[in-house]
Amino acid sequence: MKNRHLAAICDDFTKRLQRQGKFELIELKDGDVDSEGQRILDALNKRKGARTYAMAEEGATLSSMELAGDLGKLHGQPAVFIIGGAYGLSDAVKQSADTMLALSPMTFTHEIARMLLCEQLYRAVAIQAGSKYHHE
Repeated sequence: MKNRHLAAICDDFTKRLQRQGKFELIELKDGDVDSEGQRILDALNKRKGARTYAMAEEGATLSSMELAGDLGKLHGQPAVFIIGGAYGLSDAVKQSADTMLALSPMTFTHEIARMLLCEQLYRAVAIQAGSKYHHE
């Protein structure tokens, strides 16, 4: 991530998530949509059995409680969340995903999307644990 302030926020949530269980953040080299898409598909092939969520503006929007509930239904199955680069995700990546989610109908940079997703994943874990992080 080029923006060090957003990177610091992501690092904070990554550390929090790692304390809660296994969490891994993988960055792939940027490229055009097709070459980047192929690298994503190659990485997904190494994670067979994981539920994949492609983050795309045309995906479904969930509340934080709904995301926590959806992740709770995995019962230990790994989850992989995919954020595309500057030009989004290839059709092949979107088609390979189990679920397409949108953070918002608005468009964000991939760095802001990563920060928002990291926070929402931490929030989902906090909801599942009954912590006071999430107020409803």
